[in-house]
Amino acid sequence: MPGSRFFVLITGLLLVTGAAGTQAEGGASRAEIFRQARELTVVGRMLFFEPALSASGRMSCASCHDPAHAYGPANGLAVQLGGKDLRASGRRAVPSLRYRQTTPQFTEHYFESEDEGDPSVDNGPTGGLMWDGRVDRGRDQARLPLLSPYEMANAGPDAVVAALRRTHAAGGLRRIFGKGLFGDPVRAFAALTEALEAFEESYSDFYPYSSKYDAYLAGTAALTPAEARGLALFNDPDKGNCAHCHPSARGGDGTPPQFTDNGFVALGVPRNPEIPANADPAYFDLGLCGPLRSDFRDRAEYCGLFKAPSLRNVAVRRSFFHNGVFHDLREAVEFYAERDTDPAKWYPRGSDGKLLKFDDLPERYRANVNAEPPFGGKPGGKPAFSGGEIDDIVAFLATLTDGYRP
Repeated sequence: MPGSRFFVLITGLLLVTGAAGTQAEGGASRAEIFRQARELTVVGRMLFFEPALSASGRMSCASCHDPAHAYGPANGLAVQLGGKDLRASGRRAVPSLRYRQTTPQFTEHYFESEDEGDPSVDNGPTGGLMWDGRVDRGRDQARLPLLSPYEMANAGPDAVVAALRRTHAAGGLRRIFGKGLFGDPVRAFAALTEALEAFEESYSDFYPYSSKYDAYLAGTAALTPAEARGLALFNDPDKGNCAHCHPSARGGDGTPPQFTDNGFVALGVPRNPEIPANADPAYFDLGLCGPLRSDFRDRAEYCGLFKAPSLRNVAVRRSFFHNGVFHDLREAVEFYAERDTDPAKWYPRGSDGKLLKFDDLPERYRANVNAEPPFGGKPGGKPAFSGGEIDDIVAFLATLTDGYRP
């Protein structure tokens, strides 16, 4: 079941070649365009695993996006190591690359479609890729790690192209884009990122919908009592309220749930001392309003907001939230239940003994932190759910792992 972005790629190739009909004058046939798209996917797969594209010669896309871990990190580090010597620490936790194929372009004002809800409701900032939604297309996202000093650390596109032309994938790119491709470094770099985008639209790799929950929705599997209780808590707006940001129901057109609404929210997670950048008390990662995204730096109402990730395959992760502050799924769920009723469990105290709640946000932005269920309550009050209910939610989340076999 190819995704919508795959058809965008095909349409682009058709426009480039001028293949508007079955056989365009001087252009390729539709069959040829589809063949080239398939070949581009194969080449993109090769490039995804190619360490020569990094300044160190030892880091590929797959180094941080391991297929065996749902194209997320294979380890429990809060942030991954990269750079020219593989010693530079990143600033944010590496997300999974799965289930991004329906992500809408970023917009400040997203209105629900008629088949999903009230079309008059403005859901605010929504969409885009990365934790801060700063790019819309996979090819634009692919540029970022290639050129980031914390990741593949290339000096610029020309350095990437110089390495690219020595790889086994270079021949495939020439077949698709023409023998003179590498005579134009700008075009060659664009071909590289387009190939990576094509691979990341491969449904069998990136959106297989092969979890137990998908089988349950299809009527071919039953949830255990604990999983069913967890699903009910997940959906209950007065308990977990998880489905508010991570919808669990099929779309109005029958499409499987992505388990994200692609919206942005401030959760107030604790500051993570494992991130070297946080050793500077003046440094704050404010998500939508910077520092990695620059166009909303003056929008105070956006500070602290990060994109809600898909919860598919969340049980295979070993670091959670944008700063990787938690390393256990149950602990992450506990934070939702107890953030406000037991804040001393989650936040440090200052030298004066005062509890530093929401310590990873400057005080002037703390009003942005979400207070909807399961958050809320006062210190010492009853948490949103009990230990047994937390176990049930975790059991349900495990049903979102791909590769289910009855």
